[in-house]
Amino acid sequence: MMNQEFKKHKMMKRLLTAFVVLLSVSPAFAQSGGSAALGAAATTISGYITDLGLLIYAIGAIVGTVGGIRIYNKWTNGDQDINKEIVGWGGACIFLLLVPTFIAAIF
Repeated sequence: MMNQEFKKHKMMKRLLTAFVVLLSVSPAFAQSGGSAALGAAATTISGYITDLGLLIYAIGAIVGTVGGIRIYNKWTNGDQDINKEIVGWGGACIFLLLVPTFIAAIF
């Protein structure tokens, strides 16, 4: 019984060692030409930043309008759970207004 556990432990140790060696070697293969590809991707993306910001603002306007109409309908119908809706809607609007700023700052 003890011999089987020792063999099982030894096999697990070998598998773990092989896994660690595999993970430590893989970054060496991934580094060839990676910085040039990342530079090209950043240059390409930076050309689309203003268009992306305008798209996010347009989506935000549509979502904000629909959310405002939903809140107005709930308010006029006398729904008691309106405060949670207003906080969620306001948070989503603030998020959609800040996302283009952060994207432009990154690129």
